[in-house]
Amino acid sequence: MSRTPIRIRVAAAFAAAMAFVLLGTGVFLYHRIGGELQTALDRELELRAFDMTTIVHDPSMSLARTGPHPFVERGEAYAQLLDPDGHVLDATEPLGVTHVLTLAQVDAARHGTIFANVHSLPGLNEPSRFLATPVTRGGRRLILVVGATRENRAETLGGLRKELLIAGPIALVLASLAGYLLAGLSLRQVDSMRMRAASISAATPGERLPVPQTRDEIQRLGETLNAMLARLEAGIERERGFVADAGHELRTPLTLLRTELELALRQATSADDLREAVQRSSVEVDRLVQLAEDLLLMAQSNAGRLALRIEPLDSADLLASTASRFEWRAQETGRRIALDAGGDTSLRGDRVRLEQALGNLIDNALRHGGGDIELSTAGSNSTVELHVADHGPGMPAEFLDRAFERFTRADVARGHSGGTGLGLSIVRMIAEAHGGAAHVRNRDGGGIDVWVTLPAAGP
Repeated sequence: MSRTPIRIRVAAAFAAAMAFVLLGTGVFLYHRIGGELQTALDRELELRAFDMTTIVHDPSMSLARTGPHPFVERGEAYAQLLDPDGHVLDATEPLGVTHVLTLAQVDAARHGTIFANVHSLPGLNEPSRFLATPVTRGGRRLILVVGATRENRAETLGGLRKELLIAGPIALVLASLAGYLLAGLSLRQVDSMRMRAASISAATPGERLPVPQTRDEIQRLGETLNAMLARLEAGIERERGFVADAGHELRTPLTLLRTELELALRQATSADDLREAVQRSSVEVDRLVQLAEDLLLMAQSNAGRLALRIEPLDSADLLASTASRFEWRAQETGRRIALDAGGDTSLRGDRVRLEQALGNLIDNALRHGGGDIELSTAGSNSTVELHVADHGPGMPAEFLDRAFERFTRADVARGHSGGTGLGLSIVRMIAEAHGGAAHVRNRDGGGIDVWVTLPAAGP
């Protein structure tokens, strides 16, 4: 990749394009003017030939007479009269009997007017152009040759070449300087955005790049970068909130664990007291382990490293295997887990992760819900829904929209406490990792219905 500044590269590209345009324009003008000069010379020769027919028709007049001819300037033009065989009958001085036409040109001139160029002739040591046309004299068919030097055309084209060679480089230099200045003006806004970007950091939230109202690529670039900064800032705020909430959740069980251990050291007087303290501490350790596992799982998902082992699964079997793990807890509280398979529905997914998601939903229902817990499935040609519903107090309506956010809980409204607020977040994360989604609603008869929508297994 080139290390040359963009401004110089743009100016160089502009100069190269301008050089190509100037060269093409110069070549076009040179050839166009050259063609126009030759056309003008041909017309002049035609007029001279027409005027000189009066001399040809009068046998008493001669092209070689002494003194300047009214139609022929010495050293600038010449004329010659030939018979049909190409022999010179009359000619201006000092041309004499020198043949201007070749035999082929003589043959062509007998049948019509021709134009041709000749390099040099006696008394005219420079390129010239002539016209040869058939004429009649005393009933005899002859050939009249009228020529003139091409020096005027050559001098005009030579002057044009010099002007182009002088004006072209000057125009190229001026155009290159203009391109350099225009590139600098265009990139000034980019440089302004660069300097502002260098001063933006996590310690200066809300800072944005200056966006010029030019309605061009620079404005769109600035708007895109500002939108990116807004997303990054929102991501940083989410991560800060995540770290703060995680620290808060970790502090509570650690504080309780420390308290239990200190009480056991200071006040335990028997083995039973120590056993009870260790048992209470074990509960807090389990909570810490579960919280650490949940945080690790969410970190893996955020980094895009949540590994899934996809396989064909039967939804009824998936619900039954998950429900069996919580049957004893439901029995301890006098509740029942009811299973409604709802027909044969198959899906593709990671059994371990999906059981984890369903386990979180059942655990929430046992902790915060009431009445029997209903597990059911529903399916269509493309999706399968796995529902976990209870008959408890439900959720506040304003909480439903953020129920799946991390570290959010509706414990106060439910009249319960405990939990980390990560259960539903993990449910949504696992569902989205499978290409599905998570949903929640309050049931009309009381309680809530939480379900995940997953892609159905193909044929």
